[in-house]
Amino acid sequence: MNTKDFIDIEEKFGAHNYHPLDVVIEKAQGVWVWDVEGNKYLDCLAAYSAVNQGHCHPRIISKLKEQAEKVTLTSRAFRNDQLPLLTQELCEITGYQMMLPMNSGAEAVETALKAVRKWGYKIKKVEEGKAEIITCTNNFSGRTISIISFSTEEQYRDGYAPFTPGYKVVEYGNIEELEKAITPNTVAFLVEPIQGEGGVIIPPAGYLKAASDLCKKNNVLFVADEIQSGLGRSGKLFAYQYEDIRPDVVIIGKALSGGCYPVSAVLSDKEVLGVFNPGDHGSTFGGNPLGAAIARESLKVLVEENLVEKSFELGNYFREKLGEIETAHVKEIRGRGLFIGVELHPVAGGARRFCEALMERGVLCKETHSHVIRFAPPLVITKEEIDWVVNLVKEVLQMP
Repeated sequence: MNTKDFIDIEEKFGAHNYHPLDVVIEKAQGVWVWDVEGNKYLDCLAAYSAVNQGHCHPRIISKLKEQAEKVTLTSRAFRNDQLPLLTQELCEITGYQMMLPMNSGAEAVETALKAVRKWGYKIKKVEEGKAEIITCTNNFSGRTISIISFSTEEQYRDGYAPFTPGYKVVEYGNIEELEKAITPNTVAFLVEPIQGEGGVIIPPAGYLKAASDLCKKNNVLFVADEIQSGLGRSGKLFAYQYEDIRPDVVIIGKALSGGCYPVSAVLSDKEVLGVFNPGDHGSTFGGNPLGAAIARESLKVLVEENLVEKSFELGNYFREKLGEIETAHVKEIRGRGLFIGVELHPVAGGARRFCEALMERGVLCKETHSHVIRFAPPLVITKEEIDWVVNLVKEVLQMP
């Protein structure tokens, strides 16, 4: 079967809720992927930062196989020998007292929303049913009904009303709006330290610190959504570490399993995650031994191969090289670590036109919204590979 055959089958039998580039990937290793016809591409998306450790990292794959031959699922009705070790290791790496494992990023966000509401009622003593959570414009934390209820992207909401109440939305980066929005009923402020899907948007310097201080002053939980920006993507373990803060809650996923299995988690201290009692919340697959074993090895790879430090160094190099390209198309280049957004001036075909041109030349990246090209390769990329990518980006961006 060729590329067209696979595309025709998917278009016929699959719901059309995505608009992927028309490349059909068959295998992958490190930063490279191959399509069904043997063409080779350098992956500059990393499955939206889920494969920070590189595709099919041999250590992670070996651990997956080893654990899969032992036990894959026990449910949380019984204990297993991998989850306790993951809870300990993750808390030691991040400095939090407790974690709650889930599967997808959206599930982890839902878990955090439930945790902060329950904390608001049980600890802060907000009147039942009155809890408010503040979020930001241009946010993206998933696709569930509750999460799209606070989205400001009209397409994400179109056709899904009625929406879940209890949310306020303020302008991202505007500390004055946040201060005005806080009331005695506010239980949490949910924010992405870098807005990935929004276009790799970085807030003004000092914003996260000021927001954290405001939250402390008003007994409001500061919740950092680090699902895409965390675990080395931004050049630090977490993007919030660029400012002198410690969130009350951190949400992680994606690279927590090196792209080999859905694993996510909510990190916090006992005051917050301690509000859950048996039966309050759960997941059949959350914390399963296969996922826990894979996550443990994925974390070790990040630390032992110095991928966080490499992301910082190579991200600076990548942005510097992109900035040297002479083109009238680029409005701004921004990012931290290997999390880079190239915003374009309005042009026919938008950013997708350039992504398709790059695909034809062997580089895979994806537009976000219509005007930003996002570059987020696996953190195992080399300077030589970055140079190769930049030369092709230059060729494409200098097209009429």
